[in-house]
Amino acid sequence: MTVRHDSLSIRWLGYATARVADGKTTVYTDPGRYGVLTGEWTAPDGLDTRHPTGPAYDARDGDLVLVTHNHHYDPDGIRRVAAPDATLVVYEGVDAERAGRPPSPEALAETEGYDLVRIGEREEIEAVGVSIRSVPAYNDPDGPHANTDGSVVHPEGFGVGYRFEVSDVPVFWPGDTDVLAHHAALDVSLLLANISGSVCMDRHEAADLAERLDPDLVCPIHYDTRAFLAADSRAFVADVASRGVPVVLDEGWA
Repeated sequence: MTVRHDSLSIRWLGYATARVADGKTTVYTDPGRYGVLTGEWTAPDGLDTRHPTGPAYDARDGDLVLVTHNHHYDPDGIRRVAAPDATLVVYEGVDAERAGRPPSPEALAETEGYDLVRIGEREEIEAVGVSIRSVPAYNDPDGPHANTDGSVVHPEGFGVGYRFEVSDVPVFWPGDTDVLAHHAALDVSLLLANISGSVCMDRHEAADLAERLDPDLVCPIHYDTRAFLAADSRAFVADVASRGVPVVLDEGWA
């Protein structure tokens, strides 16, 4: 379905792919992977989920595409959402060879005619009239999502989250990360909460973050795509709502 918030429309298209638009500018976060845009995604065995599923998505209407880290880099997904004159903002640490999904952002942009901006871990830029701020996204080696030896799936320097403004509405997509101290300083109206747990903040930690940020609306994404990303979205909604923070689910396909 489509969620309305202030002047924005929001759709969760599966995995980490969200579409945020105001009628003039359209922004996508981390498009693709696992068949969520090709119409090939199927629910993991035994998982009761309303994760978005539908026909192949090929809108090519995105003015701005944001990519947080290697795990969310998918050239085919980018092609499916990006307009011919789109700007790609890709974290500088994204390496297509390491991700196993060529071509590189540079080669993709050259072939398709996109503008490409490589962004650092703590930068503020403007692209297509959208103010964008990158913030570090990682698992704390002493935190709840570290292995007993301190190793983590998302080490510091591996990825970022993005705070961006569309029609002066500040949106925050944390990326794959624990809840970190610098999140508390962000001014956020729409929180695209990552609730999957396992490799990043779980629904309890995301609810704590929502309470701390006190946004005008929370919409969870990045859950139930794979078995290791399973989350109880309804329990998350109940938890966040009990803290007095508006929250909505965007599940299904419409």
